[in-house]
Amino acid sequence: MIRYLKTFVTAAETASFSAAGARLGLTQSAVSAQIQRLEDDLGVQLFERTARAVSLSDDGRRLLAQAQGLIAGYQAMRGEAAAHGGQAALAPIHVGAILTVQLGLLPGAVARWTAFGAMPHLNVVPGMSVQLLAQLDAKELDLAIMIRPRIGVPADMKWLTLMHEPYVAIAPKGTGGTIADWSAAMPFVRYNRRSYGGELVERYLRRHRLWVREGVELDEPEVILRMVRARLGWSIVPATLIGLPVGGKAASTGGRGGASGVQVLPLSGVPLTRELGVLVRQSARRRAPVATLMQCLADEAQSRGQGPVRG
Repeated sequence: MIRYLKTFVTAAETASFSAAGARLGLTQSAVSAQIQRLEDDLGVQLFERTARAVSLSDDGRRLLAQAQGLIAGYQAMRGEAAAHGGQAALAPIHVGAILTVQLGLLPGAVARWTAFGAMPHLNVVPGMSVQLLAQLDAKELDLAIMIRPRIGVPADMKWLTLMHEPYVAIAPKGTGGTIADWSAAMPFVRYNRRSYGGELVERYLRRHRLWVREGVELDEPEVILRMVRARLGWSIVPATLIGLPVGGKAASTGGRGGASGVQVLPLSGVPLTRELGVLVRQSARRRAPVATLMQCLADEAQSRGQGPVRG
């Protein structure tokens, strides 16, 4: 129910279910459903709804301060439990991670981490970067391995760059021609435009004036790779963590791994990359196991030759 109270407070602050959803990493319908559930539980109507906007009802204004107090009290309880629970050093660590990180970077990093000896329970939470940022802000996560937020790093958090991952174009194995030829001949399997990584693809398409025939749109590069391998179209995806070659020449990957069965082309112009790293709450960063995990993530990225670019 705390989650629903947070949604209520955010919707009250933004006066919009869609704006609240954008801040929390939820769809407008999910926000509406959570508010409806809260209203049903409380037996009151919290918002007046019109076709274009929402505003607090009299009951909503009356209950808003109590909801804020409950949220603050809950967060204080969590902080107190972590700091003085007697087993603070071994309290669970809640880690958010996008799927490509879970598949490509996290296993090796966790293996390095556990080699140090007894470590806390690790709870890995999946999600898109925008969702993980909202969960960090709500103190539901200690750290998240994600794409660097385009809105900047919050003051109470710290960013550690792990790698700059290049993008490539992919099509079904054996496809000839250029990227422009692919665009004219096949549907585009799109990296979700609402995600940080997908927004980079959209900017590239506009900058190079590439018209695409829309096909499937989804969140995860690993799944996009499988869609292209199934000959459902072509795409532009980040390459390293899903095992695609990133050299300067066209390549056909036919023999092994998750990248089999696709044709790969480098992108023209300024290199397109996404910055992956760890966003950690400052309070969590002071815990030794968290700091060690961050170092293991950096070491794992470095071992792949994908450490952060330093200027």
